[in-house]
Formats: sequence, C-alpha cells, structure tokens
Amino acid sequence: MTDTKNHSSGGLSGSPEGRVFQPASFAELAEAVELAFDYRGDVTVSLKSGESLSGYLFNRQVDGSDSYLEVFPSDSSRSRHIRYDQIAAIAFTGEDTATGKSWENWIAKKDSERRAEVERVAADAKARGIV
Repeated sequence: MTDTKNHSSGGLSGSPEGRVFQPASFAELAEAVELAFDYRGDVTVSLKSGESLSGYLFNRQVDGSDSYLEVFPSDSSRSRHIRYDQIAAIAFTGEDTATGKSWENWIAKKDSERRAEVERVAADAKARGIV
C-alpha cells in the first residue's frame, strides 16, 4: 500500500495521523479501512470520481464486491455509504484525539484525583473535629 507520508522503517507505529494511503489492491484497501475505523479522528476519503469526503468513519462491512464503509461527514448530519470500489485513497486528516493517552496515564490521573479527594475529606473531618 502506498503511504505518502515519509516515516521510519518498521511499519506503522503510533498514530497514522497525517498519512495518506493509496491502496493498490482490495487487501490493502481493507487494511487501510480497518486503520481508519480504529482511528479516533476524522479521515478524508478520496473517491475515484474526484470527490473527497471528510468525516468520522463509524462502520464498515467487508464482504467481497459488496464491501462498504460509512462516514459521518463533517459538513452534514446524514451519514454516507461508500462502496470500497469507489475509493481511491484514505487520508488521516483529523487530529487523533487519543494520541499520547495511554492506560497508564489514565490510571495515574485517577490515582492523583483519588488522593486529592482523600486529603480533602480528611481535612474536612479534622476541621469538624471528627478525627
């Protein structure tokens, strides 16, 4: 699959944000759609007709010649159904909202919030003369 963004060797690592994939086969297209489905930002789907559609890919169905994806366009409230055979390229154009956010960071944040709450409750209890 042609990835138009220069990146280090070793395959995809981290977020595909900013990359453009121009699949050369059905298998490569299916792989690019899976990446787009897992992506936490908007993608731009370029169609063979020359049309481009930006939005959030929320569904896909891989079923041979009946394969399709569905996108909530950025400029419309109605979803769009796009057959795989209409797709020329998929670009990861929106910000990946989960970049740099790991489970460990979430745990550390929650632990800090819990400790602050314990300290607040203890100070409140001390001020009331309970402790």
